[in-house]
Amino acid sequence: MIGYTSSSEPVLIASGRARLVGLLALPRNPSGLVLFTQSSGSRRLSPHSSYLADELGHAGLATLLLDLASPDEDGGNKQSVDIALLAARLSRATDWICTEPETKKLALGLFVRGSDAAAALQLAARRPERIAAVVSRSGRPDLAGPDALARVRAPTLLIVGEEDRAVIDHNRHALDQLSCEKDLAVIRCATHPRAEQGWLQEIARLAARWFKGYFGGATSPAARPQP
Repeated sequence: MIGYTSSSEPVLIASGRARLVGLLALPRNPSGLVLFTQSSGSRRLSPHSSYLADELGHAGLATLLLDLASPDEDGGNKQSVDIALLAARLSRATDWICTEPETKKLALGLFVRGSDAAAALQLAARRPERIAAVVSRSGRPDLAGPDALARVRAPTLLIVGEEDRAVIDHNRHALDQLSCEKDLAVIRCATHPRAEQGWLQEIARLAARWFKGYFGGATSPAARPQP
């Protein structure tokens, strides 16, 4: 995007006794906001996360990078945090977004990894009026459970690498249980957790297209890569 500019500011969101640390980036006239979380053991400002958030910013989307585990919880490792608690913290972050003057009117999407995908879909099932779209990369959406998956109304894109056979199976199982607008994108020659630059570029392209398509009320953006 020519002339792309963005302002960034740190945020701190209280959720029970936890304090969730984030970074909010707002380009000019964003078409929506993407709440961007990490999988277990990842850091909020990892190079991969920063790259993807920057690419979404270039596409005209605001982003909030957020650690769902507070710094004192096992060094930030969310393996010890259950999905219900992650979903509650995502809900609290959504409440924060809904009250901030700069973000409350923006369409909201969730961009998640690992077990965060299950938490995001549980939240989407409970708050269909607020979550406009969901994108999961190398996630475990199946852990949301069949009841929650059946109630999701937000268009959901699942992205996995073709070498992640077990993850593909988990995602196909979740896809079958979703009744919303949905798609599964399997990216060639991509593995997890070793993400290559081409893999990240494709994730960014697919995610930006999905979010922008549904933020604007468009029909399916046909996210699946062509052979």
